[in-house]
Amino acid sequence: MRGATTPANRRLRLAIPLAATLLAGLAGSALAQDAKEAPKEPAPAKAEASGAPQTYESGITNGKGETIGKIMIRDGANSLVMRVMIGAGGLPPGWHGIHFHAVGDCSDTEKFEKSKAHVNHDQSKHGLLNADGPDEGDLPNVYANADGSVNAEVSSETPLTGEGGLRDGDGSALIIHANEDDHTSQPIGGAGPRIGCAVIK
Repeated sequence: MRGATTPANRRLRLAIPLAATLLAGLAGSALAQDAKEAPKEPAPAKAEASGAPQTYESGITNGKGETIGKIMIRDGANSLVMRVMIGAGGLPPGWHGIHFHAVGDCSDTEKFEKSKAHVNHDQSKHGLLNADGPDEGDLPNVYANADGSVNAEVSSETPLTGEGGLRDGDGSALIIHANEDDHTSQPIGGAGPRIGCAVIK
């Protein structure tokens, strides 16, 4: 008869919950044991202050005191990478020498002479291709398109901070020259007048 309760049925009904309870307990013990024995996942790595790239941005000023673009610097453990971005009409078309200069002062916009000579210029000769160079201010040339715009990325071993770094007590400057640098001749590779400047301070 459907629904009739017999001793066998009662034993079966009691056995099922008991078995489920025992299985759940065994599973819980196994999971707890696995959690103790399994190697822990490493915590997400945190960038150490000394190891993380430092960044710096600054506007580029022309000889009229107008902002024509900007530089973006990232400084890692072994190299500094700098992007030079200048809008249309910013520079005369063609190649231009760029250098790091010793003082972060672009206030004399006509000649930018307050930026002084190259950083650490006395330590070696000028020129990336000079057998007795380069000095720490030397950088590759950048090219201005027909519309005067520039989008370039260059690297340097001169650090942003620390000993001999660009952001020392009086800062430094990125100077853009009217002509290209031949990377050999003295004192600045024939790069000519200073026509752009960005403070690094």
